[in-house]
Amino acid sequence: MIRLAIAYLRDRPLTTALNVLLLAISVAMLVLLLQFGSQASERFERDARGVDLVVGAKGSPLQLILSSIFHIDQPTGNIPLSGLDLLKRDPAVARAIPLALGDNFNGYRIVGTDAGFSELYQAEIADGRTFSAPMEAVLGASVAADTGAGLGQKFIGNHGFGDEEDGAQGHDHAPFETVGILAPTGTVIDRLILTPVESVWDVHGIAHDHEGGEAHEGHDQGSDEGRGGHSHNHGDHDHGAAIAAQTATNQPAQASSAVLQASGGLEPELTALLVTYRNAAGAIRIPAMVNRQTEMQAAVPATETARLLELLGASLEGIRIFAWLLAVTGGLAIFVALLNMVRNREGDLALLRVMGASRVQVFATVIVEGIITAALGAVLGWISAHLLIMVARENFPTLADLGLAPWQPVSAELGLIVLVLAIGAVAALIPALRVYQIDPARTLARA
Repeated sequence: MIRLAIAYLRDRPLTTALNVLLLAISVAMLVLLLQFGSQASERFERDARGVDLVVGAKGSPLQLILSSIFHIDQPTGNIPLSGLDLLKRDPAVARAIPLALGDNFNGYRIVGTDAGFSELYQAEIADGRTFSAPMEAVLGASVAADTGAGLGQKFIGNHGFGDEEDGAQGHDHAPFETVGILAPTGTVIDRLILTPVESVWDVHGIAHDHEGGEAHEGHDQGSDEGRGGHSHNHGDHDHGAAIAAQTATNQPAQASSAVLQASGGLEPELTALLVTYRNAAGAIRIPAMVNRQTEMQAAVPATETARLLELLGASLEGIRIFAWLLAVTGGLAIFVALLNMVRNREGDLALLRVMGASRVQVFATVIVEGIITAALGAVLGWISAHLLIMVARENFPTLADLGLAPWQPVSAELGLIVLVLAIGAVAALIPALRVYQIDPARTLARA
């Protein structure tokens, strides 16, 4: 009966192809929605784990969360270094991790931070060691795999976040040196380059004191002792002159910026702070204190992530409804095709009955034909959806930043395929019943 069903399908290739295509499109859309909803929400939850509050410059709270936790948007601005001291002194704060952003290497963000950032994501060193001095860098697992960078290799950071590579300004005067590579964690840290906060200031010619206390967690005091433990102001050395020379051929605005940096006119700043509370009381008091009593803003990751998923949810629901309508349309197309087949081949089916085929066998032939059509559509749609994810990941950096994996099936996909097979079976049910009720003698007499 299966061979006969396949033969009937091959006998009308255009109709079969159209039915398969309709179901494949609907399945592909539904699989894409399942993949995005499952992987994105899981990634958001995993990357934000352990972060109770993000403090940054005034602006959009959602933008602050996206740029500081998920690293997929532009920062809202910079905040004064004193904000870190303010939160670290608060008894309700267990941990405040500084972030200094602004540069990238091959599209991967360079993050100035301290040792607490690696601890937050439970990242371990797979090769080498952690950074202990400015201009030392530790690469995330994805960064190392993609760039092929190894220990001891030096690289130049570019200004910006890799979204606009044309005309990117490289900081040739301040190369980074790779001293460590992190083991894969499945979190956002895999695609980041970590370095001390001081590195970001040095790259941009911002004068700072290496003995600045709270501003330099993760900075090895032993390296300061190696320099005599002196206060190191980059405005007093040739570093500023190197910046001025490096930008001398750039536009006047860039040259004037270099002169400002060389003169020590810029103050050390941070981009954001990742805060973890010591107790529940902090969740009530600290956000209000930051928003009302400082020039900074406080954003709660759980709240903003839920709002983002809610905004996306309405659009995704509309697409999901459309996809199911396509699936139902595909089922109706199978129904019409099989019904026409039964009408056109009543004589053949009656002859099968005369040759010894039972009612059940003939009935099953039509049902199998509907299921095979649905199965072809389901398999084609599933493969197409995952191929689309793979292609989109390569061409749209934001999807890669979200960590969408092209070949990571979710359990709901199996249920989806079963439902599509059920649609094929139900669509074939009425034509199959018509075949079941055929009287071979009358049908052959009319023929």
